[in-house]
Amino acid sequence: MNKKIISYLGFARKAGKLISGVGTCTFELGKGKVKLMILAEDISENSEKKIMKEIRRADVPFIKMGTIEEMSKAVGASDRSVFGICDKGFAEAILKEAKSESK
Repeated sequence: MNKKIISYLGFARKAGKLISGVGTCTFELGKGKVKLMILAEDISENSEKKIMKEIRRADVPFIKMGTIEEMSKAVGASDRSVFGICDKGFAEAILKEAKSESK
């Protein structure tokens, strides 16, 4: 996993701009507050279907990275497979870093 993305996630968490969990993220997507969704690569099929429906409805970009264990540890949560970034600046920085990593 990209260390810069981990750092951005930590900063977003400290700034109160990171949410996690399918229920919370679904609710906030509906309110239009989420700017980027991050899904763990080993998310359950059911959770992925549920959250992807809301992501498409809200027209929010998303990326898949890391395992549930890696992502949860990175943000100081436990057993979370879905993370939402609620700040445009953090979302843009993470997307930029993810795109440069995939090249």
